Amino acid sequence: MNIEFNLEKISKSKFRNSFHLTQKDKEYIKVKGLDVIKKHSYDFVNNRLKPEIITNDGKQTPMKGHPVFIAQHATACCCRGCLEKWHKIKKQKELTDEEVDYIVDVIMSWIKKNI
Repeated sequence: MNIEFNLEKISKSKFRNSFHLTQKDKEYIKVKGLDVIKKHSYDFVNNRLKPEIITNDGKQTPMKGHPVFIAQHATACCCRGCLEKWHKIKKQKELTDEEVDYIVDVIMSWIKKNI
């Protein structure tokens, strides 16, 4: 899966393009460091997106409160429905480790471009 191609395609969505890191988010990233933010990304993806069945799919990612949440919405990595629509990752199956790595790479790529 081509991260840059997908991010370019997603950036044309008015909704996805409406997400931006606040100054507070940028300061948080600076203080914590990108390695910690990447760890948070893995934690969120593994806990909220990886399982085969997610009872609250479409509502599991808050719209604010952490830079990774903002990035997930900006990159369409916020729920299994968006992952299927934008990234062609099928719903109703557990994500593979490779898919988790791809999702985290997408999130981190967007964060790095927006800090």
